[in-house]
Amino acid sequence: MKVEFHSGVADKLGAACRFLRKAQDAGATVVVCGDRGSLDRLDMALWAFDPLSFVAHVRVKGAEPPAALVPTRTWLVDDPSSVTPRELLLNLGPDMVEGWEGFARVVEIVSAEPADADAGRHRWRQYGARPGLDLVHQSRAAGA
Repeated sequence: MKVEFHSGVADKLGAACRFLRKAQDAGATVVVCGDRGSLDRLDMALWAFDPLSFVAHVRVKGAEPPAALVPTRTWLVDDPSSVTPRELLLNLGPDMVEGWEGFARVVEIVSAEPADADAGRHRWRQYGARPGLDLVHQSRAAGA
């Protein structure tokens, strides 16, 4: 399993939008998790960040989305343990996600903000203690 850290990100929501656009273009199915406020802001950002491309997504509060929305490739999820794992888990939150092991790939976006950077380093050490993971770090310049 591959776990990627993108750290030093100046605009976490912008980076998430760009990442999700790339994932959608690649045909990946994604669960995005984080605190409720971050997910609500990401939901709004995905509607407006690029007028030439739209990232189809569904905001899942609670259990699985209604059957008509299940084919949507990107789910913004309050409680990832309440949904079936998909290909990719994108974590915007400060803690490791319960059930992360059920995904083929985990991506952690970590801002340059000190508290978020500290939480990211803590998660890095937690993942690093697990044998057999392909742990990758990509540092972003503060303006990237």
